[in-house]
Amino acid sequence: MDTSAQVFYESLFHEGNTLQLVQGDLTLEHVDAIVNAANRHLQHGGGVAGAIARAGGKTIQQESDEWVRKHGPITHARPAYTHAGTLDCRYVIHAVGPIWGEGDEEFKLRETIRGCFLLAEELAVQSIAFPAISTGIYGFPIRKAAPVFKEELFRFLEKNPQTRVHVVRMVLHDTEALLTFLDEFRRTD
Repeated sequence: MDTSAQVFYESLFHEGNTLQLVQGDLTLEHVDAIVNAANRHLQHGGGVAGAIARAGGKTIQQESDEWVRKHGPITHARPAYTHAGTLDCRYVIHAVGPIWGEGDEEFKLRETIRGCFLLAEELAVQSIAFPAISTGIYGFPIRKAAPVFKEELFRFLEKNPQTRVHVVRMVLHDTEALLTFLDEFRRTD
């Protein structure tokens, strides 16, 4: 985990699995895998993707280009992965979230999150860190994204007590996003 990141929320599940909500820098997370908010063609120019590619070095873009040549563009339900280059993790899971306004955004975001967990299981990672996928340049309103993330993260940890993924971290960079997610995660419906 990023030692400079501050944990604002933590929930424990079966078998000691943990969900944390933190404020910090995703590129500094010391976990097995970080999730990149990518585009379908894995061109990591701006936003979270650009920051990850810059911090991890050329390996990430080179492996991304090779992935697309071999498998084609990624989908919401089936993310790609690369090694992490110089980042302090083993893998980068490249997930494409929905663009706000394209239709069926909530369903697509759920597919994206679920796809990340399926790939994390395949890669046998024990810890994973997510950004708030689609809430940046893709325009998904943070107040609409927070409940989707909460439901999907909780659902995965509640329904999969034997998962290899023991630590799930939701890493938020700015204070507004953090406060929105905190409000949602602390709500007991």
